[in-house]
Amino acid sequence: MTTDVTASGLREALLDTTLDNLGVTLGDHGTTVRVWSQRATAIELVTFNEADLDWVTRTVPLTKRDGDVWEATTDALPVGTHYAFRADGPEGTRFNKDQFLIDPYSRGLAQGHGYDDFRSVVVDTAFDWGTTTKPAIPLDETIIYEGHLKGMSKRHPDVPAALHGTYAGLGHPAMIEHFQTLGVTTIELLPVHHFISEPRLLQQGLANYWGYNTLNFFTPHAPYATIAARREGPSAVLREFKEMVKALHDAGLEVILDVVYNHTSEEGPGGPTSSLRGLDDASYYRQNPETGDYIDTTGVGNTLNTATPAAARLVLDSLRYWAQDVQIDGFRFDLATALGRDENHIFTAEHPLLQAIMNDPVLKTTKLIAEPWDVGIDGWKTGAFGDGWQEWNDRYRDRVRNFWLSDIDYARRASVAPAGIGGFATRLAGSSKTFSPERGPLASINFVTAHDGFTMRDLVSFSTKNNLDNGEHNRDGADTNRSFNHGAEGITDDPVIRALRRKAMRNLLGTLLLSAGTPMITAGDETGRTQRGNNNAYCHDSELTWLSWQLAQWQIDLRDHVATLIRLRKANAALRPARYDELGRHVPGSSEMDWYDEHGETMAGDRWRDPEHRTLQYFSAETPATGKPHNRILLIVHGKESPVEVTLPSVSGVTRFRSLWSSEEEAPLPARSTFSAGDLVPLQGTAMHLFAAE
Repeated sequence: MTTDVTASGLREALLDTTLDNLGVTLGDHGTTVRVWSQRATAIELVTFNEADLDWVTRTVPLTKRDGDVWEATTDALPVGTHYAFRADGPEGTRFNKDQFLIDPYSRGLAQGHGYDDFRSVVVDTAFDWGTTTKPAIPLDETIIYEGHLKGMSKRHPDVPAALHGTYAGLGHPAMIEHFQTLGVTTIELLPVHHFISEPRLLQQGLANYWGYNTLNFFTPHAPYATIAARREGPSAVLREFKEMVKALHDAGLEVILDVVYNHTSEEGPGGPTSSLRGLDDASYYRQNPETGDYIDTTGVGNTLNTATPAAARLVLDSLRYWAQDVQIDGFRFDLATALGRDENHIFTAEHPLLQAIMNDPVLKTTKLIAEPWDVGIDGWKTGAFGDGWQEWNDRYRDRVRNFWLSDIDYARRASVAPAGIGGFATRLAGSSKTFSPERGPLASINFVTAHDGFTMRDLVSFSTKNNLDNGEHNRDGADTNRSFNHGAEGITDDPVIRALRRKAMRNLLGTLLLSAGTPMITAGDETGRTQRGNNNAYCHDSELTWLSWQLAQWQIDLRDHVATLIRLRKANAALRPARYDELGRHVPGSSEMDWYDEHGETMAGDRWRDPEHRTLQYFSAETPATGKPHNRILLIVHGKESPVEVTLPSVSGVTRFRSLWSSEEEAPLPARSTFSAGDLVPLQGTAMHLFAAE
């Protein structure tokens, strides 16, 4: 089996049965262990004393079989055994016959003395799922809540202290109650594959908190398990992880994993050798075949070479394991462009790995979300992934931030905003200029904030980043944030500025949850969490990044707004179309949209672009199957700080407009007003107001 094969060759080799059952397979007549390496000249299995991971208890030579798979069947690998590989190879390569190497297919790991000193462990994968099944939330009903597994429960007062920051803590009833009360459907976890911190961070007394430095693609991160589970061993860690998934599923909540298959913790050639580099460096990592220099499209030292069958199959097998054995509902692929690069390092949506994921009988039923960029040449690919994929929509993020924040900042200084409302309306209506009609608006993962960047509160409170505590002299993190401090940088006692910031958060969250597409909320934004202006807090495992559950009244009010918006989104199908509307054609699943100005007149062409006119009435009517009743809404958007009186439009078949929500309210009002066409609705500065059209 060759490496760097053409697309047609990779398509066939990726699914070759010779690559089946890599790793450890327990059997009645011994345990079989299989590992892939094309260039090794010898590989041996090494087992260790459980109490002393430097004490070798047995070595077993592996035999090379078809497809460059090395194999042995032995009685040396019962459950609980600590083991590793040692591989030898040609001179001038990165083989080291004395280096202990982790099995790439390990289901469990044990750490030795060093930060990168690990052994694989044979685990008991048995688990009783009972009657629990995956919730299978439809895409149009999906509301993603992105959070850090440890940070979400670390300080929750109703989660027992022993469970704080753990898998068991996230599955605790107190956390589930929060998710259900808020109304989110899908919990997206930052990386939980076992990872390590980079040496440079450890030397500064920091840590890789986010976890984008994967050591192994099959093993749950052990430090996120309870102390009791860690003491019991890797089998108990895996069991606790599955118990968390089961608890969330029983509550009707999905679990999505943020997965980092684009690179590993082995970094560049000078980094630690823990697994793939020692087994077959030239096949697993993208590099210049003549010089051996790494081709890095990820910015962290190495890039997994998914143009080779073994590396691509490693990703595919890992995904199948988590989706099938651990019952995970979906995956968000970090720097997904890197996974779709061919043997010439050029991205193609037809890459055999991307196609294999989409066609796999297990994976095609999961949610597949691409972060559609990497840092390589031509790496920005928003909208370029194929049918069946969803994508983080950075164009949506930027336009929404511009409209509510940087445009307002500009208008204060220049007396006029730099842009009209047309671009914002395109994003509000589902980003049809970015995604094809076949994929529809739900292909867009709409977000205003994410783990990477300012929190929602910091976005409206800081105009510049404040990353000095990261140890890089404030050079790290994005410099262009499209944020606006509203008149004072950071913390202020000015009541006017604080009120403006609260309303700005309501406008941003209202836009997110009322837009066509799939919304993603960042954990803590619903209560105004701050990181004190740090927009790259990846290296802080502290109160800076953990969610606080001690809330002031304004934070409770903000959370109530988010819960109200989610409830309204679920109740109004017109807000969440699955298809784009087509002029003159009945398209079930779409929403027919009409657009009016502040005078209740149909929007004229010049008004879309005119920065003086930033007020819009967005009418959306569900297009259900023929004969069924349809839902209709009207949303007013006002993107200027000056007040305005909006005349409600006359719409055929609509007799009244019933108020549902307004961003002008500090807390959602329990009683709502009803209006008629031609009535005036006053707005005091930037605001949104949602109505049911009845």
